[in-house]
Amino acid sequence: MSKSKLTKSDVLHVAKLSNLKLTDEEVSRYSDQLSKIVDYISELSNVDTTGIKPVYQTTGLINVLREDEVNTTNILPTNAALSGTDNTKNDLFVVKKILTNN
Repeated sequence: MSKSKLTKSDVLHVAKLSNLKLTDEEVSRYSDQLSKIVDYISELSNVDTTGIKPVYQTTGLINVLREDEVNTTNILPTNAALSGTDNTKNDLFVVKKILTNN
């Protein structure tokens, strides 16, 4: 049984942050699912990690870097890149604002 219960408002807030439109059925379903996830994370906070060093990766792999090289045969001209839209400004795509001052 879930200890915490996310409200409809909580789920709608997460959906808004994720730019998702949910049906009432989905809100109900995700409320239960997200509540279980929150409960699980709460259980993890009870694990004693005293003396355990943080682990940032477990495979032993390291970053493999390469020099940046410009291959001029693969460059798409600006007019061709922007040809699929009329919504441009200063040779850039104009997109919907996602950040606000709120």
